[in-house]
Amino acid sequence: MKKLIICLVILSSCTSPERKSETDFTTIFEKSNGTETATYEQTIAFYTDLAETYAEISIQAIGETDSGKPLHIVTLNPSQVFDYESIRKKGKRMLLINNGIHPGESDGIDATMLLFRDLVQGKINMPKETVIVTIPIYNIGGSLNRNSTTRTNQNGPKEYGFRGNARNYDLNRDFIKSDTKNARTFAKIFHLIQPDVFIDNHVSNGADYQYTLTHLFTQHNKLGGSLGNFLHTKMMPQLEQKLEDKDWDITPYVNVFNRTPEKGFSQFMDSPRYSTGYTTLWNTLGMMVETHMLKPYKQRVEGTYELMKSMIEIVESEGEEISELRQHAFEEFQKKSTYPIQWTIDTTQTTTLQFKGFEGQMTDSDVTGFQRLKYDATKPFTKEITYQNYMTSTLEVDIPKAYVIPKSWWTIIDLLKMNNVEMTSFERDTTLNVNLYKIKNYDTTSQAYEGHYPHYNVEVESHKQNIMFSKGDYLIHTNQDAFRYLIETLEPQAPDSFFGWNFFDTILQQKEGFSPYVWEDKAKLLLEQNPQIEKEFLSKKENDQEFAANWYAQLDWLHKQSEHYENAHLQYPVYRLF
Repeated sequence: MKKLIICLVILSSCTSPERKSETDFTTIFEKSNGTETATYEQTIAFYTDLAETYAEISIQAIGETDSGKPLHIVTLNPSQVFDYESIRKKGKRMLLINNGIHPGESDGIDATMLLFRDLVQGKINMPKETVIVTIPIYNIGGSLNRNSTTRTNQNGPKEYGFRGNARNYDLNRDFIKSDTKNARTFAKIFHLIQPDVFIDNHVSNGADYQYTLTHLFTQHNKLGGSLGNFLHTKMMPQLEQKLEDKDWDITPYVNVFNRTPEKGFSQFMDSPRYSTGYTTLWNTLGMMVETHMLKPYKQRVEGTYELMKSMIEIVESEGEEISELRQHAFEEFQKKSTYPIQWTIDTTQTTTLQFKGFEGQMTDSDVTGFQRLKYDATKPFTKEITYQNYMTSTLEVDIPKAYVIPKSWWTIIDLLKMNNVEMTSFERDTTLNVNLYKIKNYDTTSQAYEGHYPHYNVEVESHKQNIMFSKGDYLIHTNQDAFRYLIETLEPQAPDSFFGWNFFDTILQQKEGFSPYVWEDKAKLLLEQNPQIEKEFLSKKENDQEFAANWYAQLDWLHKQSEHYENAHLQYPVYRLF
């Protein structure tokens, strides 16, 4: 009996309340008095200990990264439920926080560790209707590549990670093209959680000014409708006011380079290659936090912490409206006949900011002898400046009822499946009258960009044609939650389309040609038998001097008018049904 009592005493001493008092959750950031950031190993160990100690927290390895190490997500739910479908059925809101996409910008890594600990330990109010999920460090390869020199403009911490990942990709340009394992795992996480609100923590690298915090919300016109209006007129002002009440001034991200902001600046347009541009495609309210690189590291981390606290409060208080507006946004888009795919600044609408900056001037450089920009932090000012934060569409496309993609384009099919796109395959060979694009013109960058040479200024011609599709080819209806993702990736003129990212480059190369000495005789016969072609040929020679002076160009033009010219050249292999 005595032995039983002793065992019970020992067991009771090992229960959760006792364990909580034994574990030291002081972070590296705090131990260093705000001068150091946690390593990847220290960060994962911190959250692992937190999860083992507090039942409200779960940590799980969820997928691969290019570094060979797994990506983790950490979930904080006061209800201690970690099945995300069950969480959504209970009507809870989901907030996803991404950290370390650029590991040299480590503010969010440390701030989120403090946030999760303080929430679970009751130092700040635990949300009741909001479940918080974080990716502790997204760019693991970059985090492991620590140094103290590559962030040339940044004031601390002492050591930090590198911007490129294990394969030197900038992960904040990879969300649509998904060249990295990191991005593919992010898609898995995003569609598992289906966040209502998304925060990506960064550090700026631009102008000098008084603010520690700047925000970069997704562009409200592009988000569109009542959801975009909520972001612009309610969520953003509430966040600004909450931070101002805490003596944390914040301003929109200062989108200038090597000039002072007094003449104004425009909002950054986050296309789907970026994290918030990608999350917008599923009507998630997204924002980047951009702390100011020259402010002390301790101050930047504390500001990031306060911002995330404030956003949690907003999600708690406005959660029902956020859920309703997001659902309404899916429905709104389904009712439209056209979809905007290209945007520009709307110069007819602007916002006036009371901007807190520093005087700056151009002066002679002691290094180059040319003019250089120099700020004077002893001369702060508050001035009215013009902020261009309205965008207008410059190109819209008709929304098809469905797309058809041949199964041979499996790289595209795999990307669509990875993003939970609903599709069906033909059970038998099927002929359909479809709308197809011919690529008329495009430009290509002359320098490599994130592993690609992207196309831009794309022009297309459109016509209808009966096409025989094979058993196993895919029919993809646009009436689904992935609607925006489909339009933004499959319409070749969209700035981050799969065509723009070179996924269809094989159609740009003509595979069959001609030998001039053989084609000369056939070309002559073509002109004799086709008076209309001859008329167009002579007109082109008369009006195009360059064409008239190039015999091969003339033969090539005639070849393209003949039955010998291959249909596949420049024919975009994604077909539209109306």
